Amino acid sequence: MSFLQDPSFFTMGMWSIGAGAVGAAALALLLANTDMFLSKPQKAALEYLEDTDLKTLEKEPRTFKAKELWEKNGAVIMAVRRPGCFLCRAEAADLSSLKPKLDELGVPLYAVVKEQVGTEVKDFQPYFKGEVFLDEKKRFYGPQKRKMMLMGLVRLGVWYNSFRAWNGGFSGNLEGEGFILGGVFVMGSGKQGILLEHREKEFGDKVNPLSVLEAAKKVKPQVQASERN
Repeated sequence: MSFLQDPSFFTMGMWSIGAGAVGAAALALLLANTDMFLSKPQKAALEYLEDTDLKTLEKEPRTFKAKELWEKNGAVIMAVRRPGCFLCRAEAADLSSLKPKLDELGVPLYAVVKEQVGTEVKDFQPYFKGEVFLDEKKRFYGPQKRKMMLMGLVRLGVWYNSFRAWNGGFSGNLEGEGFILGGVFVMGSGKQGILLEHREKEFGDKVNPLSVLEAAKKVKPQVQASERN
């Protein structure tokens, strides 16, 4: 048992424990940056979204079925993760840059939020050039609601997205629920269906604006009976 009195034995043991801890941390970091542990999104059916109850954000809110938004001319709809998030504001600005071209196509731009906290939606409006509605049941965030919690702090993609938004001059706050991930939809008119469905996989995972525009070009506006006659 004389080896127990040898200081180098304890040094080697401590070094081994430290190396093991570093290795475990590196492995955890590596795995956190893969999609292995991310919850897989479940695609939404047209009928599911059509039946969603939305509310206007006026003093006397009106409740209506979501299909009203795209029934005639289709629509681009952003499901905002959190209006005060600077990453969401950056994506809203990107989508809003498409507004002139969407207007030419006759396709409106909308957003839905999960909650109305203070002046968060009002403060979001300068970044988003479309109407915003309240989706209290969070159906545009489902059918299977996905969350990103502390894993978002160690994902390199989130840090890259954050740097990009900061570099773009965007800022925000921490008000409201921000763990349930959002997305972007391009809805065809009537029963044409969902032409594009982008589900945010991590904080700041923006949709490609060119993909949104290409999908919007496929919208076939509904012809009214009066126009056919």
